[in-house]
Amino acid sequence: MAIFSSLARSGQFSARLAALLSNPALLQASKNALAGTRSMSGGHGPKNFTITPSRFQWHKFKDMFHYYIMVGLIPVGAVVFYANVFVGPATLTETPEDYTPKHWEYHRHPITRFIARYILPNPQQEYEKMLHHIYEENEKAQIRALEKDVRAKMAERNDYQSYYYRPAIGKYHRVAKEAAEQLEALRGD
Repeated sequence: MAIFSSLARSGQFSARLAALLSNPALLQASKNALAGTRSMSGGHGPKNFTITPSRFQWHKFKDMFHYYIMVGLIPVGAVVFYANVFVGPATLTETPEDYTPKHWEYHRHPITRFIARYILPNPQQEYEKMLHHIYEENEKAQIRALEKDVRAKMAERNDYQSYYYRPAIGKYHRVAKEAAEQLEALRGD
């Protein structure tokens, strides 16, 4: 019975839909919506306003592209041109025997020399930092090995961890106490 009642309702719905679609005002509105134009009031010329998608993103992209070309590419190009044309590559010359070249002097191009001197770290410092890191890791490994040996000996001898202290000599304690009492007497209340 439920199936027959739903079929009857769908028939009523299709009849209402046909009545709506035959409405001339609705047909005219749907034609205007599909055309993409809007009728304008007043003014000269054709009274149509064509609806077009926004070009904001395209204009914003062009503006940013031109900005970064002006700010980035042109100055960098000028610096590279100046370095290649007027400065030129480094040449080998005789150096005194007691002179040690700096790390940036091994590069030939002036821009590479500038980057090596002012931006990149000194390779010798980096090497020494790595050696220090290796030394620290070696010390940690030795301490871990010693701790492992101590724990193995403790397990072998059925021993346990206890604290050890060196006994203090009483005469130094008495001398320090007398000096503190004398200072307290001199200071007063």
